[in-house]
Amino acid sequence: MGFHKTVVLITGGASGIGAALGEALAERGAHVVLADRQLERAREQAESIRERGQRASAAELDVRDAEAFAALARDVHAEHGRVDYLFNNAGIGIGGPAERYAVADWDDVLDVNVRGVAYGVQAVYPIMRAQGRGHIINTASMAGLLPAGNAASYLASKHAVVGLSKALRIEGARHGVRVSSLCPGAIRTPILTGGEYGRHAGPKPSEAKMLELWEKLRPMDPAVFAREVLKDVAKNEPYIIVPRWWKAAWLLERVSPKLSLAIWSRIYDHSVDQLALDEEAPSAEPQDAAARA
Repeated sequence: MGFHKTVVLITGGASGIGAALGEALAERGAHVVLADRQLERAREQAESIRERGQRASAAELDVRDAEAFAALARDVHAEHGRVDYLFNNAGIGIGGPAERYAVADWDDVLDVNVRGVAYGVQAVYPIMRAQGRGHIINTASMAGLLPAGNAASYLASKHAVVGLSKALRIEGARHGVRVSSLCPGAIRTPILTGGEYGRHAGPKPSEAKMLELWEKLRPMDPAVFAREVLKDVAKNEPYIIVPRWWKAAWLLERVSPKLSLAIWSRIYDHSVDQLALDEEAPSAEPQDAAARA
């Protein structure tokens, strides 16, 4: 389809990956609808796009509300006559070891990351089927393809998104509807330290320490990320993995799941040790003073 003069609905469009995708799509001539719980931020983002002579609008949406999602899809279709792309992007993360989760932690992650994506499909897929064309891009994560510790609810939700996307890609092909799983690696957005709605189960490590650990995974600038993603969307890739080097980790997971588990277990142990040192290490000042004495 390309992107010029298309209509694109993006959830979580007010910030992070959603905002970056909105800007990249608007630059390519699309009209982007930025849907988000943070309505004022979505409006500001849309206004910024319009100031550059491009097309954008904002809408309030909590993806946990199936009726609201369906109503928004109907409104976009009524106004523009079609919905060409859905970037089912809104998501949250709750970190921490599984034993620290409360029931509410599981509910929040699954409600946004799984039900929110499913509600988007329910709202937009019938419209695209009736059109005989469209593309749904469900934002999962490399956490939907790989093992990891300290984020059980997040991994569970993102694996579910990948599974949903696989099934829908097979079904949608008969009706001209494309479906892709977007699996970002580390991207330099607020979700690295929790984001607007994320949190940490149990005592939260310092943001400085968390960012220090993330830096080892070379977070990508979101604008660069969005440009690379759209290349793969245009090619109708079933799995969109950016940064590209994460494909090597996914290959290892498929070729040798046991080795992949061993490697990610070591990474988890290292991160736990680092975060524990951050919490337990005595202040450096008295040690320095003793050394000087």
